Amino acid sequence: MRVTFFVLIGTSMIRFVQRHTQEARAPWVIALAVLLAVLYVLGGPSTAAGTPPPHGRVPRPAASRLVWLGLVVTVWAVLVLLAPSFAWVAVPLFYSVLRTLPPVAAYVLVAFLTLLVIFAQLTLAPRFNLDLVIGPAAVAALSTAVFLHMQRQAARQHALIDDLVRTRRELAATERREGTLAERQRLSMEIHDTLAQGLSSQQMLLQAAERTWDTDQAKARGHVRAAVSIAELNLAEARRFVHDLAPADLAHGGGLDAALHALAERESGAGLTVRVHIDAGGRIAPLPERVESALLRIAQGALANVREHSGATTAGLTLTRLDDQVVLDVADNGRGFDPDALPDAPSGLRGHGVPAMRARMRQLGGTLTIESAPGEGAVLTAAVPVAPLR
Repeated sequence: MRVTFFVLIGTSMIRFVQRHTQEARAPWVIALAVLLAVLYVLGGPSTAAGTPPPHGRVPRPAASRLVWLGLVVTVWAVLVLLAPSFAWVAVPLFYSVLRTLPPVAAYVLVAFLTLLVIFAQLTLAPRFNLDLVIGPAAVAALSTAVFLHMQRQAARQHALIDDLVRTRRELAATERREGTLAERQRLSMEIHDTLAQGLSSQQMLLQAAERTWDTDQAKARGHVRAAVSIAELNLAEARRFVHDLAPADLAHGGGLDAALHALAERESGAGLTVRVHIDAGGRIAPLPERVESALLRIAQGALANVREHSGATTAGLTLTRLDDQVVLDVADNGRGFDPDALPDAPSGLRGHGVPAMRARMRQLGGTLTIESAPGEGAVLTAAVPVAPLR
């Protein structure tokens, strides 16, 4: 619009100077044309009011903007009365009017400018010509229609952008909530598989020590020492929680193999012997830390269940590395149970065991299966897919 304005006012000025430079009105016309150009530059389209917001309420124009528009229209009208050849400068002014005023007032002023253009064209013509009436009216109608279309498009674009921003905010909030819930679930599983099971073991050992203290102090002291050892491990786990929530056994180096041996050594005793077998037959890449951590937690939880509920005397941890997965088996010779009776979700203060293991496997894309029957022991199998070694 700015380019169009200066093209039109420039060609009108050239035409007027070529034909009317000797007339008395020439200085006034030139001065008004320069003044109109200066006014247009001071408040042209680049500083015009923005597109009305999508909800349809048009903001009231600023007083300074109204004063500027009034001066521009007045100077242009006087200029057209003195030199009708400047009439077509109204085209870019249409857009300034439409951008500044509310719709009804803008349409009225555009109609007024159009009438002045028609009057100027008829003044210049030697006789009446209907085209000089229809032409300016058609240009004004087309300019208004184009502006309204652009305005509606801009309003729809603003609405789409607002919807997109709102959707992104809602999505971010949902992801934060889901992340918070997932982190809470992970923490509850971590606490159950370490601190809660450790405290349960200490309670059982101290209760056993209390029962045998008067009859067999050596055995009672053994229970107390075992409880102290578990307390030391729980303290290490608590400190590890503060650091990065990795299992304390993995923090000592040696990987999952060494951690399973340390777990078996710690859980053996008091009527339960735990053996470990490592089968590294497959060629796979080193296990990610989260996979090692999950399998170790499952082994801890499974052995805690064996010790507390099965009445088993022996248990075995078997870690098998296949070409595309790693499998952990935890077997015992206890009294067994019905796997179908296990809960699918945590229940009560002590119901996180198997549901927590299943949740860990789902997070890793793995599977957890339990085979058991009353009187036949139990085998828990956790399988996690891994990348083969290339």
